[in-house]
Amino acid sequence: MAVSKKHKGFSPDDDKALLAERAIQDPALLQEIVDALAGEERRNRQSAASVVHEIAVHDPSLLKPFAAELADALHRPESQTRWEVLGTFEKLVPVDARLVDKALAGAETALHDEESGVVRLAAFRLMCAYGATTSHRSVRVWPHIDDAIRCYHGDAEFPAMLSAVYRMVQGNADDSVKIAAGERMAFDADHGKGLLKRRASRIVRCTPGWAPPVPVEPEEE
Repeated sequence: MAVSKKHKGFSPDDDKALLAERAIQDPALLQEIVDALAGEERRNRQSAASVVHEIAVHDPSLLKPFAAELADALHRPESQTRWEVLGTFEKLVPVDARLVDKALAGAETALHDEESGVVRLAAFRLMCAYGATTSHRSVRVWPHIDDAIRCYHGDAEFPAMLSAVYRMVQGNADDSVKIAAGERMAFDADHGKGLLKRRASRIVRCTPGWAPPVPVEPEEE
């Protein structure tokens, strides 16, 4: 008679990469990890969120059935759980952007997190990835993105935010959003320096109908 192997469950002490690898092959373990996102222990929630993000990096489609649980995890008090789950949703955008609909309320709250720039950046990246998929979605999230650009200009995360905006305006964003993004970044494109100027300029160049300025010939004396 064959002896069945005992199911080895989730432990926050286990290596994240190994847990993710096991969960990809073990639906029961994956369910246990997702359930831990709603558990009472902060450490377990943080570890579970980290493993979930690792799974999303390798096989995000496995997480499609858990969109509601992931969206709920965006309301946990600790920063790490929220930024890991926001990053997970970003990985889900190419799989099925409709799943992000469940996460938008939590992402909007995270976008104005007063304690963690990492959480704000993760929420911003998610909204830009979502906005890049269709014209309608870009119009839906642009007011939040625009507000964040104004609020966090000059923060340490700002250059990474501009990279996310650039990816959005290179995608399927509505022309009105591309124009608004170009107008928002025009000052930095003209007067900024270094990395800020370069990233702002890339966004401006995605404006529909944009053409490089014609150089002014010096007048002959």
